[in-house]
Amino acid sequence: MKRFLPRSLQGQMLLAVALALLVAQGIGAGLAMRAQAEREHNSIAHALAFRLIGSRMLRGPDGDELHPPRGRHPRIAQLATSPRSPMTAGDAERPWFEARLTEILNDQGVEVAEINVFERDFDETMMADFMQGRRGRMRDRGPPDSILFAAVRVNGAQDWLIARALHEKREPYFMRSLLLQTLLIYAVLMGTIALILRRITKPLAQLTRRVEAFSGNPTLGVDGRVEPQGPVDTRSLIAAHNAMESRIVALLDEKDVMLGAIGHDLKTPLAALRVRIESVEDDDERAKMAGTIEDITSTLDDILSLARVGRPSDPIEPTELAALTASVVEEFEDMGQPVELGDTHRVVLSVRATWLRRAIRNLTSNAIRYAGGASVTVTKEKAEAVIRVTDEGPGIPVHEIARMMEPFERGDPSRNRGTGGAGIGLALARAIAEQHGGRLVLTNRPQGGLSAEIRLPL
Repeated sequence: MKRFLPRSLQGQMLLAVALALLVAQGIGAGLAMRAQAEREHNSIAHALAFRLIGSRMLRGPDGDELHPPRGRHPRIAQLATSPRSPMTAGDAERPWFEARLTEILNDQGVEVAEINVFERDFDETMMADFMQGRRGRMRDRGPPDSILFAAVRVNGAQDWLIARALHEKREPYFMRSLLLQTLLIYAVLMGTIALILRRITKPLAQLTRRVEAFSGNPTLGVDGRVEPQGPVDTRSLIAAHNAMESRIVALLDEKDVMLGAIGHDLKTPLAALRVRIESVEDDDERAKMAGTIEDITSTLDDILSLARVGRPSDPIEPTELAALTASVVEEFEDMGQPVELGDTHRVVLSVRATWLRRAIRNLTSNAIRYAGGASVTVTKEKAEAVIRVTDEGPGIPVHEIARMMEPFERGDPSRNRGTGGAGIGLALARAIAEQHGGRLVLTNRPQGGLSAEIRLPL
């Protein structure tokens, strides 16, 4: 059910208003139809009462009771008398009309002893009387549904006075006008609300696109920034976002300046120290000192790279991933490392080649360090390009996989590069994958070892 509901703010608001309007119009239509029915019933009751009250004026000069002309059925508008009530078992009694007609007659000074109001289906015996003087009406509306009989015996009288009234089909004009009114209200109201919602949602949609673009590349600056527009609340939101964006850019600039200063201030003395140790005569001691300096420099490079990954300076360029991966594998092979290039497929993506090469290199280095070797492949799976680095090592406990991708987290608590380094390689690889809109996936292989995958959307 949820998948059929609109997901946008404008769609949900229009649906809510449409449903509310439908309920309101339904209640209004019900009340209007009830009021119309009451008006019709009251009109019939008053017509019957008028005929019954006027019966005294229609009596002969000697006060004889009224009888229909010999051999003819009384006309609808005429009164008739009968020594007993004409209601039969097949007639439908109408208590509401009885109560209402009694009330009207009593208000006019006519004391009712007995009353029967019932409805009888229109039959052929009534057709001739109905047709008399009503041919045009018959053409327009057709015969009525039924005839309403009112049989009344007043106090002191023996016979019953019988009045009749047509109970015609309800004319469709009311429903047609109500339907047209509903459609008109829908058109005007929904159109107006749609325009208002568009004025609200259009700048929100622009702001959403800007936030998505800025989150992927904070170096956008003022280009493409959304200008405050729409209602005052929306304008305030956009202005607040622009101010926050400017503050974030300023902080990132300060961070870059600070990182540049840290890198310069640390690498300069390290380089000087690297020159000085050349004067150390003991070869073993000199090698140890040089290795320590190299570890410090590599760790510093990793930390600075992780800090700068959100604001890369190199451009995005179309790159053939298989060739890029093959170049990384060749680097390790040239150093005599046990790395092999597996099956590869040609996949061209727009990426930052320098950063992606760094991520592949980190994953391969980890596989060599912990498992003694690595196999690298490039495949295409559904809508993703997959750069997969596999090994045959001990793998990672399932509950530790997520933690291993965090900065400075590793299985060995030491920071010695001989036993695993500073724990930045996986975090940097994940950050680079996410920078390209992808993800880093670590899984333990069923046959043993770890599979590290950089999955990039095609």
